[in-house]
Amino acid sequence: MRYEWLDGCLLSLPGAEKRYHPAWKMFLYEVRGKQFAAVCSPEERYRTYGGHDLVNLRCAPGEGELLAALHPEVLPGFYADKRTWIAVLLDGEMPDDELRALCLHSWQLTVERLPKYVQRELANIPERENEEESKG
Repeated sequence: MRYEWLDGCLLSLPGAEKRYHPAWKMFLYEVRGKQFAAVCSPEERYRTYGGHDLVNLRCAPGEGELLAALHPEVLPGFYADKRTWIAVLLDGEMPDDELRALCLHSWQLTVERLPKYVQRELANIPERENEEESKG
């Protein structure tokens, strides 16, 4: 995987949590129980997706098609609603800053669907609140 920073980027978003889903063989990134990203390596039998590390990210309807036209490594979401999820192949040439922006956008779209009081709570969480604890 070319984007070694991806896990840290996803976990740096306020309220982000990571868990492994063994049946799906995916690392899921969630905020308050709502998924905003998934990282996996589909088997070869999954045609276009097979043999690639990828990250699934939420997007607005129609946005995925525009992104795919600009970036060959952007595909419809893997095992997800292809209207509102994209898969970014992590062995492609997506610029780091653009992938970071897509991760943030996915998180924002997910947070917008949470209750207002949760949105307010997340707005007050300092980024990387646990960073100091993890260094100790």
